[in-house]
Amino acid sequence: LTLVITIPLAYVLARLPIPFKPLILMVFLLPQAFPQLPVFVNSTTLLYRVNLGGKFWGVVLIHMVGALVFAVWTMTAVFKSVPETLEEAAINLGASRFKSFYSVSLPLATPGIIASTLLVFLYSLDEFTGTLLVGSPFVLTLPVYMYRTSVGYELQVASISALMLMVPGILLLVLLERYMKSEYLSMFGRI
Repeated sequence: LTLVITIPLAYVLARLPIPFKPLILMVFLLPQAFPQLPVFVNSTTLLYRVNLGGKFWGVVLIHMVGALVFAVWTMTAVFKSVPETLEEAAINLGASRFKSFYSVSLPLATPGIIASTLLVFLYSLDEFTGTLLVGSPFVLTLPVYMYRTSVGYELQVASISALMLMVPGILLLVLLERYMKSEYLSMFGRI
């Protein structure tokens, strides 16, 4: 769901001459600029007021807000690394703007989209505080379950759960490093 929002947004930020583009990109960093606990406490209060507290969609919203930071910055860098001349060539050959995006830019950006997907997945897998505050007691994720079992001193269950969290994360990061091109990584610092 985060990538459905991020891909068009990152494409626009990478391709179109938008005024205040650096400021817009900085706005996406705001959730990371403040301490997480006060942000989650205030978000929990707001989500309970609009009847999303303790519900699946409230937890999804909390995860999306945090993951947008990584997804927007990663995908913007990926689309900047795709040469615009290839899209222009497709348009000159009769393709529409959307067709050139879908047929040219999107396939070339696929490794970056996969990398962004992995980052969003790892962020969501690791999100504990927001899930605990917003989703309790009805939404249970693996980190929240691990916390509940460790508080109850079920050390075997906590150890197995920790291993279940650690192994996919390590595997995904190894895949990310293996398939991520250096051109994408070099674009992270540019706006």
